[in-house]
Amino acid sequence: MVKALIKTMRPRQWTKNAFLFAAVVFDRQLSLTNPVPLLHSLAGFILFCFLSSSVYIFNDLIDVEADRKHPHKSKRPIASGQLPVPAAIAALAGLLAFTFLAAYFLSPSFLMISAIYLVVNIAYTLRLKHIPLIDVLIIALGFVLRVGAGVTVIEVQRFSPWLYVVTTLFALYIGFGKRRAELTLLSENAQSHRRVLDGYNLPLLDQLITIVSSTTILAYSLYTFSAPNLPANHAMMLTIPFVLYGIFRYLYLIQIKHEGGAPEEILLADRPLQITVLLWGLSILTIFYVF
Repeated sequence: MVKALIKTMRPRQWTKNAFLFAAVVFDRQLSLTNPVPLLHSLAGFILFCFLSSSVYIFNDLIDVEADRKHPHKSKRPIASGQLPVPAAIAALAGLLAFTFLAAYFLSPSFLMISAIYLVVNIAYTLRLKHIPLIDVLIIALGFVLRVGAGVTVIEVQRFSPWLYVVTTLFALYIGFGKRRAELTLLSENAQSHRRVLDGYNLPLLDQLITIVSSTTILAYSLYTFSAPNLPANHAMMLTIPFVLYGIFRYLYLIQIKHEGGAPEEILLADRPLQITVLLWGLSILTIFYVF
């Protein structure tokens, strides 16, 4: 039952919560002499992992009957009976109680954002995930809330609002890419898999992806030379090529390799994308904390 619960909590999805570290990194508060901001961010990351896992458990509880009729989703722990419904409900209640209690002690503002995240995701599960465009906008909001949660657990000094814009656009890019991959892979069975796909087609998604990918590159480029907390020599512009390649690589994967239905799986499996993210992160740390 413990294995079934962990599987239902979707630990592979926890990579999304790394956006909580944006504040401590881009506000240049990583320091060996003062580890408190990093420790607070790490605590926020762990709590958001529990919170997002609670959402996944809730999703599976709501969709349990539909999942039992699905050829693949019927193997999920709750749908298959590996995790009994009463045990799942108890785990959900326990996770939420612990998460919100700990969130309050970490930061009241963090608690507020956590509550908003939960309410938004409940609304998404019950209704909003079936509305075209709104579904992807809600996904993007989830990433912005993660960044905002990271801001609330530290004393922000120089965090740029540009990063909220970049996060929003990047999340929209990933979201529309995911929908395109689903539509391509599932073909005529798309609507039975995800009802909202009936509101999309490939030409529309390609246009949306073009818009958000272009504006993501533009917004990030503007951030690298206009944010007030960056080095005066504009060295941050050296990170733009990594962002360009990362966006192009994901586009290549969804259009040529027909992948992208699960972006977190791509990040954990695609070596070129992993190397790009690693080099981008190392370049930022070098620019911020070495030079």
